[in-house]
Amino acid sequence: MKVLIIKTSSMGDIIHTMPAITDAVHSVNHIKFDWVVEESFEDIALWHPAVENVIPVAMRRWRRNPIKALLSGEWSHFKKELRDQEYDCIIDAQGLIKSAFITRRARGISHGLDKASAREPSASRAYQYVHFVPKKQHAIQRVRKLFADSLHYPMPESRPDYGLDKNYFTAGEPQNEYAVFLHGTTWPSKHWPEQYWKQLAEIVVADGRDVFLPWGSETEKKRADFIAHYITQSKGHIKILPEMDMNELAKKIAGASFVVGVDTGLAHLAAALGVPSVTLYG
Repeated sequence: MKVLIIKTSSMGDIIHTMPAITDAVHSVNHIKFDWVVEESFEDIALWHPAVENVIPVAMRRWRRNPIKALLSGEWSHFKKELRDQEYDCIIDAQGLIKSAFITRRARGISHGLDKASAREPSASRAYQYVHFVPKKQHAIQRVRKLFADSLHYPMPESRPDYGLDKNYFTAGEPQNEYAVFLHGTTWPSKHWPEQYWKQLAEIVVADGRDVFLPWGSETEKKRADFIAHYITQSKGHIKILPEMDMNELAKKIAGASFVVGVDTGLAHLAAALGVPSVTLYG
């Protein structure tokens, strides 16, 4: 059985979809998945072993310049790739008009959230079959329920299994003890004050652990510089990591003794990998 998942973003939402894929693998014989995701999250979707192919989409970029997307042939190429195969089941796990738009252009029987369950109720008109999933449930449980109803198996009561092999990410990584501070987020309301990060880093290095500071933008690089600056190098050390792709950063997170982060997709990744974590919510 071949299933197409429509869940284009964000990083946290993509990670939250993985337990539903694992449920389906345990419940439906010989099931495999293709996945439509934003181009920047292509590597993440492929981390789950049941995902065979990723169809990258660039809705965020195309919205800024739709004429260029049409004239460059990118949109035509995406539509061709989307329609190359007919699927036994298409599941829109996002419930937005943009994801419903993509779902309608794929070939196969489509499933999605009904108008009482979808974040954008009018999206439900795009699907051949709709399912009620309570909005009050956690995002992981909502996707697990949608997959179970769409693929006709009882929703498991087990703890979420993300299907990620931590050993794959930690192979070849240094075995010294270190912490990763995930200080970056795009939402101003989710930031933790820089001075607090600095104070926490001082406590951790004084205890003999290294602290790794990743960054993904110039703003985050400046924050990492501030956190690391003038910290007394006692038993542990603080290190600003070089710019990394998602696979490299996942390996650093997987090998950490613990992670401290704000509410960001990387914090969800740490939880999915089973790394002891503290997530700070503003």
